[in-house]
Amino acid sequence: MSDLPLLEALDRRRSVPSKQLGEPGPDDATLQRMLQAAVRVPDHGKLVPFRFLRIAGDARHTLGEWLVQRTLQREPNASEAALDKERGRFTHAPLIIAVIARLTPGHKVPEQEQLLSAGSVCFALLQAAQALGFGAQWLTGWAAYDEVIHERLGVSEHEKVVGFIHIGTPKLDAPERERPDPAALLSDFAP
Repeated sequence: MSDLPLLEALDRRRSVPSKQLGEPGPDDATLQRMLQAAVRVPDHGKLVPFRFLRIAGDARHTLGEWLVQRTLQREPNASEAALDKERGRFTHAPLIIAVIARLTPGHKVPEQEQLLSAGSVCFALLQAAQALGFGAQWLTGWAAYDEVIHERLGVSEHEKVVGFIHIGTPKLDAPERERPDPAALLSDFAP
């Protein structure tokens, strides 16, 4: 199977925990190359139902402070440990790309297919990062679904945060984990 390098690359894909991602992150040209690969996903109707929001540098710390403020609004008695967790949530990896689904309600392409297209972008971005020597992790968490955080990030009414893709240089090799047996997941349609 060594003549199938693409399948080998897919088989080697691993998520690197965001806390294990450090500097350096991709430069602008490398990020553009990653995004170029990531947008090559199925897109029925050519709607381009996704966009990217770069979160880097001091913006990561600002977002962390917003999460602290929002946590206190939602849970006034939140512990200092919980607040510290929120403060640091986006500070480990040098780069986070928020993949935002841009949905077109009432279009002949169902919203679910538009959302799946945006989700495919997340996975393709993970693969592109790894192919270029970086580690990455696709995370959501409560901030991906919170209306106040959406407003602060500029996410509009017909948009959804599909994922925060944390990208950086791995501090350790991501361990393999047990994967499902595809044969156990396959059944035949037999009318």
